[in-house]
Amino acid sequence: MNPFRLAGDLFHLLAIIVLLIKIWQTRSCSGISGKSQVLYALVFTTRYLDLFINFVSVYNTSMKIIFILATYATLFLMFYKFRSTYDSHHDTFRAELLVVPCGGLAVLVNHDFTLLEIMWTFSIYLESVAIMPQLYMVSKTGEAESITSHYLFALGSYRALYVVNWVYRYYFEGYYDIIAVVSGCVQTILYCDFFYLYITKVIKGGELKLPA
Repeated sequence: MNPFRLAGDLFHLLAIIVLLIKIWQTRSCSGISGKSQVLYALVFTTRYLDLFINFVSVYNTSMKIIFILATYATLFLMFYKFRSTYDSHHDTFRAELLVVPCGGLAVLVNHDFTLLEIMWTFSIYLESVAIMPQLYMVSKTGEAESITSHYLFALGSYRALYVVNWVYRYYFEGYYDIIAVVSGCVQTILYCDFFYLYITKVIKGGELKLPA
């Protein structure tokens, strides 16, 4: 495993940990998009259907289990434990506008027309846009708490590092997956404006505010 993929995985794990700690310590899920979290749960569920039939390494299996459990733990906290703090009035992005097109695209454009491959492809497409309800929620409220901003930055960094990972693998291993690369680039582009605001505002001690 090259260092860029490892760093990407660690940033991904950091993002989930930051989110869980934020919710648990504040006893609130205010500012967090439940729809984005549902989409991520769908991403990991469909991507890791091969969890018990395709063993790659202890690290790979462990990370799959951690991501699945952590995501469903987040849903539990948001929709059961602290459901009274969930801001559904601002979490209004129509998630079906993401799920349906990604499902259709996965059926049409994939590497192999099998159930597992289509589900994996669907998860790749969906992950590239799963953050949109969260970004829409931030833009609608006009601001984001610092801890929420840290979560988004870590999540965006994970995907940006994976882009570098793909470049590394192409040059040193001759490996290239057009579906993963294009989807990852789309996801990274969605974070660009947020990255700029994070670096210029949050890191300098200010608050991340967007025009509502």
